[in-house]
Amino acid sequence: MKGTLYRDPDNGRIAGVCAGLANHFGMETWLVRILTVSAFLLGFGFFVVVAYIAAVLILDKKPPEASAEPTHSQQEHQVKQKPWQSGKSASQLIGDLDREFMQMEEKVTHMEAYVTSSAFNVDQAFKKL
Repeated sequence: MKGTLYRDPDNGRIAGVCAGLANHFGMETWLVRILTVSAFLLGFGFFVVVAYIAAVLILDKKPPEASAEPTHSQQEHQVKQKPWQSGKSASQLIGDLDREFMQMEEKVTHMEAYVTSSAFNVDQAFKKL
C-alpha cells in the first residue's frame, strides 16, 4: 500500500474512486475498474453502487501536490513483477532509463564545453568584480 487513500478525479472516469484505489494498492487502474464492473454484473450491483457513492462522499480528492509529476530526483523506477501491478515492463523501463541517461550525458557535455571555454573565464572574472 502506498500512503493515504484519495479519490483521483484527474485519472478517473466518473469520480476517481477506482483510480484512487489503484494508486493506493499499487495496481493498474484498468484492473480495479474491471473488478468493480465484474462485481456489479455478478450480483453485487446494489452493494457496488452504495460503496462507490459512499467512497465519493467520504474520500477526499487527491491534493495537487500529490498529483504533481515527480521530478527526476524524486522519480522511482518500478518494474512490474506481475501484470496487474503498477509500474512499467522491463523493456519500457530500460528504454526510459536509456533516454534519461542520454539526456544527462548531453547536459554534461554542454557543461564541460562551457567550463573549458573562454566564456567561462570571462564570466568568472565578472563575478569577482
